[in-house]
Amino acid sequence: MTNQQDPAAQSTPESEPQQAQGYEVAKPSPDSSLKTQLTRFIAVGVISAVVDLGLTLILQAVGLNRTFAKAIGWCCGTLTAYILNAKYTFGAKVTGRTGAAVAVLYLSTFAVQVFLYWVLDGPLQAIGLAGTFKDVVAFVIAQGVATVTNFAVQRAFIFKER
Repeated sequence: MTNQQDPAAQSTPESEPQQAQGYEVAKPSPDSSLKTQLTRFIAVGVISAVVDLGLTLILQAVGLNRTFAKAIGWCCGTLTAYILNAKYTFGAKVTGRTGAAVAVLYLSTFAVQVFLYWVLDGPLQAIGLAGTFKDVVAFVIAQGVATVTNFAVQRAFIFKER
């Protein structure tokens, strides 16, 4: 009689994490499917927006100028987004190179957002939108363009699988 076990009775790394003599169980790689990454990217965006808004409101409540409070909130929210997207969404390391690339991307898309928000004012008024509703529509369009651009560039260029 041999000392081998029936292969069907053996545990697999997928069913039970374990280490045995002679081999090491590999850790699962981050899921790089478009659906998973997009879902994670959106979740990270929500978390980052909460950091941005929360810090902005706290700083305003303690007396900091509204504009400076927003600038600090945006910077902290952006840093949160970078770190969480690098590690959680794209399974990448946080490095100076990726940090610089994301900073340039975010500053660029920030400028695009502000431009779109401004340029959409006239066309939205021309179709009969006004006041806060018009501003919300412009914001959603500008933010949507920035979000899609940020995700596409980060996925295709900054955190692409090598």
